[in-house]
Amino acid sequence: MLSSSGLTVFLLLAASSVHAFGQACSCSDVLLSGLQVNCNSLNLVELPHLPPNTTELHVQDNRLTSVSSGQFDRLVGLKKVSLSGNPFHCDCRIQYLRSWLLKNKDIVSQEPRCASPISVAQKAISELSDEYFSSCVPTICTGGTYNIVMGLMLCCLIFLLVWTLTLARNSTFILFINKKHSKFKVDSLHSLKPKHRRRLPTDLSEVSVDSDELTWTDDLERPLMSMDLLPQVLDVLHTKHNIKIKAT
Repeated sequence: MLSSSGLTVFLLLAASSVHAFGQACSCSDVLLSGLQVNCNSLNLVELPHLPPNTTELHVQDNRLTSVSSGQFDRLVGLKKVSLSGNPFHCDCRIQYLRSWLLKNKDIVSQEPRCASPISVAQKAISELSDEYFSSCVPTICTGGTYNIVMGLMLCCLIFLLVWTLTLARNSTFILFINKKHSKFKVDSLHSLKPKHRRRLPTDLSEVSVDSDELTWTDDLERPLMSMDLLPQVLDVLHTKHNIKIKAT
């Protein structure tokens, strides 16, 4: 006698099985034992949706060639499973079932065997070695693919940034100075931080420095710096800042 919950599960399972395979698995909700699902000899080519409270599953003598990945993972209450009599094709798709069988040997009543390919025919699925699946390519989910693509893009961005910084450090800057501006005070070569910058007037004039303040005069001919210091200044600019100054 089915309980109300068991009857509901039975109807849902039967409807889904009939729709997909033409025949329905029978279910019985046994008190204390849990839900028993019998799908023996129904010509099933794949397992139907199973209730999570299934404790016994019988799927003998059908046409199963593999079990979908994760099919048994939510059936944590399984106590007995029979899968024998199915023509399992032992290729890369059988890896999930093999792993599950290795972890749950004690609840499998009869070991399912490979029907094909010929090299492993009649061999127990759980006895397949890791080397047998060495040629299988791991399945990468969509999320994994997205992470790989984003990682590659990030690596490319970092490479471009490093390359740009390296190129900038190795670049040579050449500053051309007109002869009439070739004499200037050493203080004018101090830090070029924003606090030292001033907006230049539209007409050219000479710059003199007094306490880090810039003052414009109209006299362009008065010498501002001894020419003896110029080679030293040029050498410092070239060796430390990679800046070359040429007079025009």
